Amino acid sequence: MSLEWRNRSIPAILAMFPYEGRYSMPDRRSHRGPHPEDTKLFDASNHTTLRLAIEECAYLLSRGYAEASILQIVGNHHHLTQRQRMALRRSGCSDRSLERRRETCIPLTQCPNGQIGVDGYNLLITIESALSNGVILVGRDGCCRDLASVHGTYRKVSETLPAIRLIAKHFAEAGIRQVDWYLDRPVSNSGRLKAVMHDTLSETNIAWNIELADNPDHVLTKYEGPVASSDSWVLDRCDLWVNLATDIIKMHIPECWMVDMSPGSR
Repeated sequence: MSLEWRNRSIPAILAMFPYEGRYSMPDRRSHRGPHPEDTKLFDASNHTTLRLAIEECAYLLSRGYAEASILQIVGNHHHLTQRQRMALRRSGCSDRSLERRRETCIPLTQCPNGQIGVDGYNLLITIESALSNGVILVGRDGCCRDLASVHGTYRKVSETLPAIRLIAKHFAEAGIRQVDWYLDRPVSNSGRLKAVMHDTLSETNIAWNIELADNPDHVLTKYEGPVASSDSWVLDRCDLWVNLATDIIKMHIPECWMVDMSPGSR
């Protein structure tokens, strides 16, 4: 990877991959960017409270308390909004889960036979969010996660093609030869996104197998090889995984808006 690429700003990266309107996914939104309240909710003045809340959630999760009850108790104690509670849910995990995830995480370059299974929307939307300066949470397990949601329908935005190409570039630099990319069949526009990806990635030297699955999470937990996901349910059940979104963001989009809630962060 060249220093020239690494030193590019987010606007420069987006300018390299201009929006192409020939794929019809109508929507008023043109970016995956931050929620209007995020600037206030995740301002630096709130980081200490959020990190303390994560520690308290982890303590209770590690002792078998139900997640819903934990979020209510901890959220009420710290007067957190629903969006901040969502951040706790996506960023926290028990001590047992943390230990297992650390043991089963491998570098992308160590994927056997250069093959990997990808949680499609999970990865793509996180990279789109990072490119559009949406808030990116660094969880207790070191995973980068976004606060976006597809709500049953995926909408292509200005960052979609740049994100796909950036992911492909990262795979190529790591020597990946085959990518099995799984999209949720029940999510509207999955078929259109599959066509967009096939068209966009047709000239790469990587073998792309893009599939629509009724439940990609279950497919990935049975995948014969490492998977790329930040979904907690998947990470607690798969054999091996790669912290891919975090690697891509730290290497290619280091100036994005990150809120670090991992242990020891300040």
